[in-house]
Amino acid sequence: MSFLKYLDKTIVASKYFSTDEMTKIYNLGARHFGENYVQSLLDKKLSLKDLKDISWHLIGHLQSNKTKLIINEIDYLHTLDSIKLASIIQKYRNTPLNCFIQINLEKNDNKEGILIENLDEFIQEIKKYDKINLIGFMAIGAIDDVVRTEEIFKTLNDLKIKYNLNYTSMGMSNDYELALKYHSDFLRIGSLFKGVI
Repeated sequence: MSFLKYLDKTIVASKYFSTDEMTKIYNLGARHFGENYVQSLLDKKLSLKDLKDISWHLIGHLQSNKTKLIINEIDYLHTLDSIKLASIIQKYRNTPLNCFIQINLEKNDNKEGILIENLDEFIQEIKKYDKINLIGFMAIGAIDDVVRTEEIFKTLNDLKIKYNLNYTSMGMSNDYELALKYHSDFLRIGSLFKGVI
């Protein structure tokens, strides 16, 4: 269970778990919990309100029409991927929100995220919004392709350095060790916890 060494940088992908199971994971020392869906995060946050020091991360795509509901209930957003979303955050968020820009390194039209060739312009636009605290980049590895996943993780780390940001969000249960090779700051791990609770 070597992944437990990295609890300080692990976001528990809690879509896999009930609130009772999340409490067990909390008791292991986890303090970052991430949900893919707005309603799931709201429900679980309410159920676990007595647990202190939890940081809540939205790690799934955020639809514009759900933004108002969630935007003051999270500490981190990992999927900032449009100026439209940024403008809605700006309108409804009370304090600056820690945000990762989701990067689409597969150049796949079916995936969300900003293409590298559009990144300079996107970041310049984002700087206009004082409710967005841009802290880093997020990407998802390639499915069943270790070589391509390594390229993605290396590129994301290079982008963090190039733009002088502090964090990357990369690596999941099946590829977190590769992400650590490229200095991932936040791992998004879910199913691996099934073996320890």
